[in-house]
Amino acid sequence: MRSTEESLKAEMNLGKPALASRYYAWVVLSLCALFLFYKYVLQVSPSVMTTELMRQFHLNGAGLGNLAASFLYPYLIAQLFVGPLLDRYNPRLLTAMAIALCGLGAIFFAHAQTLKIALLARALMGVGVSFATLSYLKMTAIWFKPKLFAFVSGLLATGAMLGSMAGQAPLAWLVSEVGWQMSLYYCSLFGLVLALLFYACVKNKYPSNSSVSTEPTIKLRDIIQLLKLKHNWLLMFYSGLAFSPLAVLGGLWGTTFEQTLFHLNKPEAASLTSSLFLGLAVGAPVLGWLSSRFNKHFAIMWIGLILSLVGLLCALYLPVSIGLEGSSLFLFGFGTGAFMQGFTLGKVLNSVWLTASVVALINTGDALFGSFTEPLIGKFLDLS
Repeated sequence: MRSTEESLKAEMNLGKPALASRYYAWVVLSLCALFLFYKYVLQVSPSVMTTELMRQFHLNGAGLGNLAASFLYPYLIAQLFVGPLLDRYNPRLLTAMAIALCGLGAIFFAHAQTLKIALLARALMGVGVSFATLSYLKMTAIWFKPKLFAFVSGLLATGAMLGSMAGQAPLAWLVSEVGWQMSLYYCSLFGLVLALLFYACVKNKYPSNSSVSTEPTIKLRDIIQLLKLKHNWLLMFYSGLAFSPLAVLGGLWGTTFEQTLFHLNKPEAASLTSSLFLGLAVGAPVLGWLSSRFNKHFAIMWIGLILSLVGLLCALYLPVSIGLEGSSLFLFGFGTGAFMQGFTLGKVLNSVWLTASVVALINTGDALFGSFTEPLIGKFLDLS
């Protein structure tokens, strides 16, 4: 009898840490998702400040595109280093410092009196946010079972797109109420508080059942081997080409486009543009769940591309009503959510301890294509 009672107590004691670890994993993931939320608020913020920024820094369309893209150039370069750093060292301190850097960049941007300072401030933000996606997926690999990776990584896009939506209508309203500079001060305060929360709440110790080694075993030859694999480069190009249309339309020119098309004020146009972010926020986890349920990653990628193409064409060429435009943008965003399958395949096709490095390479495609398409579209608009 006594041995039975002791065994039951032992099972209960073993279950408690596992249960606590399971709940704590979602706490960690929520903080990472807030970082993604913050990243996209900062990234898309110029789209609701176009008039103010062009007036403040005496810019044309191409100049504004370059200012917005200055966020992406350092982001692109930083990807080369952030992935290996997160794989080699514990991500807690690195991620907290990155969030704080974003907050400081927002302060500098709000203070900027010259274009050079504004470009530098956007660059600082770009370096900081380069940790957001990689930290999220690294923590997912550490704290969640491999079979949940596709679904949980799909939630990444949900957090990111909620940030994009917050950077549209709510931020547009805030800009109209207190001005673009004070709005950025509020954004910086959010980032600094989040950095403190992240450092205070995230543990250095990994769960005992983690599939990721806590030892800094990654070496240069591992990175070289990763770069030699053709499928990693194909996934990078797929991710960049699939995501860049949404980044250009939602991140800079979408609000202005909808204002001109339907004669809306800025908050109304920003709300309409938010439909594509809502679509991606829903589409990424749904398509991630379907790919895990049926183990059809490639099929989901193709279906997503077709849906996003149909939605984009309808949004651009069939805008007969605001309702149809919003539905088309939602479909465009929903289909674009399949781009997250690139990260899932990258993890599956490479060693688990190289998760952040693989994600960094694939994620480079988003910044690479976005960095030249934003000013390119601005140039076309100047010529039209």
